[in-house]
Amino acid sequence: MEFVNESDIKFIRLNFCDIFGMQKNISIMSEELKSAFKTGVSFDAHSIKGFDGTHSDLVLVPDPATISLLPWRPGSVARFYCELKNSDGTDFLFDTRTLLKKSAARAAAMGYTCKIGTECEFYLFKTDENGEPTNILFDKGGYLDIAPLDRGEDIRREICLTLEEMGVKPEASYHEEGPGQNEIDFMSSDALTAADNFQTFKTVVKAIATRNGLHASFMPKPILDAPGSGMHVNLSLFKNGNNIFSKNEEHSDVAESFIAGIFNKVPEITAFLNPLDNSYERLGKVGAPKYVSWSHLNYAQMVRIPAAVNEKVRMELRSPDPSLNPYLAFSLLIEAGLNGIENNMVLPPTVDEELFSADESIVKSLGMLPISLAKAIELAENSDFIKNVLGDELLNKYLELKKTEIADKNYDIKEKFYRDKYFNIV
Repeated sequence: MEFVNESDIKFIRLNFCDIFGMQKNISIMSEELKSAFKTGVSFDAHSIKGFDGTHSDLVLVPDPATISLLPWRPGSVARFYCELKNSDGTDFLFDTRTLLKKSAARAAAMGYTCKIGTECEFYLFKTDENGEPTNILFDKGGYLDIAPLDRGEDIRREICLTLEEMGVKPEASYHEEGPGQNEIDFMSSDALTAADNFQTFKTVVKAIATRNGLHASFMPKPILDAPGSGMHVNLSLFKNGNNIFSKNEEHSDVAESFIAGIFNKVPEITAFLNPLDNSYERLGKVGAPKYVSWSHLNYAQMVRIPAAVNEKVRMELRSPDPSLNPYLAFSLLIEAGLNGIENNMVLPPTVDEELFSADESIVKSLGMLPISLAKAIELAENSDFIKNVLGDELLNKYLELKKTEIADKNYDIKEKFYRDKYFNIV
């Protein structure tokens, strides 16, 4: 409250998301903030995707730890991420942010803190004279190119500086493999902060792109014959302040069981890691994994253990894409890892071959990721693990809406379907 008063903040944005991670907000005047902390801000949620069929009156309760100024907004505007409550003060069943907090708390009760860092790719497109997105790419650069081939350098710099102003720390940024494709990577943090930061990141990228007359797309495969956009998730596990993935610490059976738990559950949680029909245009192509495999260094595997030391030793999950809901995705990944620890799971042998051109004798023994959203839904529907984490109601609502998405699909005009369905909003 002191910060709001001293900074002469006039408007407060109360942010939350639907079950697919799509961000929503209500704006209040700063004079209403005290009341918001005390009793919350009620709203009618019946038109929020996934919230229909639930009690329509919900309450937003701002999380004071998430206050941040919005540097690109004229005037003084602050933002909070919020918890969703029912009108009687109980937790709202479909609040995925609260779900992640519970998974992190379960890890803490077992003595662990899971840290997560993301590496996210996106495309920049030009807009027309009316500010509407076109399919014209911002540049023709390639992997790690510099100006003038890379025209996104100044945009990325502006994004990174804006994020720093908001307390989010980017680690690296560069031009990715596709024309007009960019990547920004983030330092690891606790799971809830990582999810909040990812939501902030997407908001900032879109805002800065728009300010520069561009459209930023986080579609997994906005151009079918170009590299897809992934969102690699780096996970490590800390106990008593030490990274147990590090060989200088335990690097024990516990760490490997955590990795094995995630490795074991990825196929059935793929509907949450790759939630769009368009997601499956990316998997198995141009460096995106197809098989359930792991390696210490080979980039083509689903799980990779990058070369690093001490606190930076981690596992990198390469299958997810940036259309996911980070709260759902991170919750499921943490729970999968904890399940691996509880059941003393053992990692299978590494696969160090280049799987995109590997002989059938190598790949025939490997599991595969789902080849379509329909298959991913089928695996999720039959997963007792997911039901235990999400509960029947949230799982059923999520899958019901995903089935509707598939039913709307017309593959005779696949590219147009993807553009109309996802391009402007993802």
